[in-house]
Amino acid sequence: QVQLVESGGGLVQAGDSLRLSCAASGRSFSSNAMGWFRQAPGKEREFVAAINFSGASTTYADSIKGRFTISRDNAKNTVYLQMNSLKPEDTAVYYCAARRLGGLIVTSQSGYTYWGQGTQVTVSS
Repeated sequence: QVQLVESGGGLVQAGDSLRLSCAASGRSFSSNAMGWFRQAPGKEREFVAAINFSGASTTYADSIKGRFTISRDNAKNTVYLQMNSLKPEDTAVYYCAARRLGGLIVTSQSGYTYWGQGTQVTVSS
């Protein structure tokens, strides 16, 4: 039902900022909780940030807390991940995910039904 397309990845220097966008299809976006996950080479996919259906609640992984901000614009069917003070360890493919029951924030990837194809973020030192 939902298709997700990430954009905004690229190559940046440590300390730089980058904003990722995830555009969602369908008319149910405003009822979905949204999450960002990432996967680096040789590592498992890990949780980054999530936001509930209304945007009133958010949660973040400890590794990025204070540096990244997740937000959404339900009128545009888009969720964002603003990444500041990027570090080389942030290098990964970043994935956008949607959870149909959006009232609760879930940090496990198994809690999300729809996934985008990912966008590469590379941070050089």
